[in-house]
Amino acid sequence: MSSKKIVIVGSFGVGKTSLIRRFVDDTFSEDYKVTIGVHILKKTVQLQDHDINLIIWDTEGTDEIEEIRTSYLLGTHGFIYVSDVTRPKTYEKIDEHKQYLSKNFGNVPIFTVGNKSDLLPKGSISQKKEELDFLDILVSAKEGNNVQRLFEKIAKILIS
Repeated sequence: MSSKKIVIVGSFGVGKTSLIRRFVDDTFSEDYKVTIGVHILKKTVQLQDHDINLIIWDTEGTDEIEEIRTSYLLGTHGFIYVSDVTRPKTYEKIDEHKQYLSKNFGNVPIFTVGNKSDLLPKGSISQKKEELDFLDILVSAKEGNNVQRLFEKIAKILIS
């Protein structure tokens, strides 16, 4: 079984920790606790012909990606860049931040995720997907929508 390091990045309050908790423990809490530094969790993803351990690094939120300690990002096999679909400020610099990650940490996959899709008005998700066409997937850590799918997608790419 192989292990792959995934680093979660994004602004404050976008739901990075909630996304990871939903994936690892299938839980959600309304209590907001700021992540200081980094928190590391692990979960095995079972694919049809391969199991893969995802070592998930939950980094503290920042609006400037360069502020994240380089030591947290080294050796990453994939990044998940989380934004809040209800707060445009959290995805305004997404292209700039992706370029920074690619330039400084190698040619690894960067998945762009729009969290909090549960807060969008009913019937507006397909319109929001078109508007935010730079996102790879819309998820809801609160309701669990697309969370498992996101990590399975990452796992498949990392073993190919």
